[in-house]
Amino acid sequence: MIKDHLGSRQVARVVYGAIIGLALIVALEKHPPAAGTMIASLMGTAVAVGLAELYAEIVGIETSERHRVRRDQVGELIDDSLAVAFGVAFPAVFFLLSVLGAMEVDTAFAFAKWTGLVLIGFYGFAAGRYAGAPVSRALLQGAGAAAIGAALIAFKALVH
Repeated sequence: MIKDHLGSRQVARVVYGAIIGLALIVALEKHPPAAGTMIASLMGTAVAVGLAELYAEIVGIETSERHRVRRDQVGELIDDSLAVAFGVAFPAVFFLLSVLGAMEVDTAFAFAKWTGLVLIGFYGFAAGRYAGAPVSRALLQGAGAAAIGAALIAFKALVH
């Protein structure tokens, strides 16, 4: 299942969504809202970004291909937008655990932030390996991808 996923177009969409989710988490971490508010914020952002992805793809197809989106294209477009939404919404799991009393809100923020960073780095590593890079170069590629998220975290720390 993981191998199938890594060979799909959804990888790019999940990474895109994960970066958006990470940006939201980092932006709200300094003055953390309640766990329930974070769940609603992540889910609302996931829906908004997923719908924006769907709309942008429809507009892109209709303008570049000069025809209405065909019925056979709709399923793939929806799958892509759901992958983006999943990437944004995934960290809500940690805030749900906080609502359930399994962890403090600060711990949920830490888990959400660092698992997002690991996920982005893992996808960078997997991309390198699938493209034929040796493990050492794939690790560098994964580290480079994770550096995007780390730069976001560092920038936010500097501004606050």
